[in-house]
Amino acid sequence: MEERERQQKIETFMRFKGKYFGQEHLANLRNSLKTASDDKLRDLEMVELKNPSTGLILSILLGGWGIDRFYAGDIGLGVGKLLTGGGCGIWWLVDLFMISKRIRAINFEKIKLFLA
Repeated sequence: MEERERQQKIETFMRFKGKYFGQEHLANLRNSLKTASDDKLRDLEMVELKNPSTGLILSILLGGWGIDRFYAGDIGLGVGKLLTGGGCGIWWLVDLFMISKRIRAINFEKIKLFLA
């Protein structure tokens, strides 16, 4: 893949998928993409990322039952929230502020593992 095509692929990914990552991860992610192999860049679209906005909506509507944590992939925490009724509402309230950040961190970890 020529350099211009690589750069365009990276910019397209960052434009459309950058919102799925925290601001603190974007520079590191861009550098990792620049050093990634051509095969990894081609297959980048196959990595399934979770939408932090969807996680927030799930947290608002169904967070007391742990559905937001199930969506994020935190099955153990989802079961814990389900069995405790969202920690009697306290855990649900905390997750309203934390779930988007957690999903962005999970997305970053997933991309880093893919690019490794």
